Amino acid sequence: MFFDTHAHLADEAIQLNLEEILKLAVNARVERILCVGTTASSSRMGIEIAQTVRFSPHVYASVGVHPNYAHQASDEDWKKIRSMAQEDRVVALGETGLDKHWDDCDWDTQVANLERHWDLSFETGLPVILHSRDCEMEMLEELEKASARFDKPLHGIMHSFVGAASTAERCIKLGLHVSFAGMVTYKKADDLRAVAAIIPEDRLLIETDSPYLTPEPHRGRRPNTPANVIHTAECIAKARGCSLSEIAKLTTANACRLFSVP
Repeated sequence: MFFDTHAHLADEAIQLNLEEILKLAVNARVERILCVGTTASSSRMGIEIAQTVRFSPHVYASVGVHPNYAHQASDEDWKKIRSMAQEDRVVALGETGLDKHWDDCDWDTQVANLERHWDLSFETGLPVILHSRDCEMEMLEELEKASARFDKPLHGIMHSFVGAASTAERCIKLGLHVSFAGMVTYKKADDLRAVAAIIPEDRLLIETDSPYLTPEPHRGRRPNTPANVIHTAECIAKARGCSLSEIAKLTTANACRLFSVP
């Protein structure tokens, strides 16, 4: 059985056909899915999905504000995030992080938004789902600051990881898990597959980032769905020289332990 640790089930492309997409997930042996929030409103939708879909696939929710939307989030939105973090089926915070690819949000606002999530993480014990795009070194600096500020290992995930092996190693030393999405399957992603091969067994996760990043052999088709996590798992199994069942077992166990779910 597989655990898709990052899917945007509240996205319109998924919502249009959610029931069928969840059936496809069951048929692909995707037993658990984390529905990831990016705004207060999408976080609320994710909770509603998770609280409705209580059987296979088991859906859980994360709540948070994506860095590209941080400038749009009001204090009232953040109050909602704090309140939602206490609700049934909520097992993580985010997606938050840092992004220098887009110019949607100024850097200081992104950093302050990330810090709020770390504050709430250390208050609640919930792991933080981290987005990092075109700012690898800056993200590491902020992660090290957060670890030093609380004098504790960090509890969270580097989601859809595409960085260097040295970056993955530093993240792991800080306490984080490393998750791989469809990009690890792409034909020119040899370097990324090499990184996936060296992640310690107890820190490895898989995801789809649905409806984005559709893996091979379906690259380019939208929407990506949780059923496709099996292709990422197959690719990582090949890179690590182990069986698909081994990857399914260890990544599911890691996710269940991280999110404190059965």
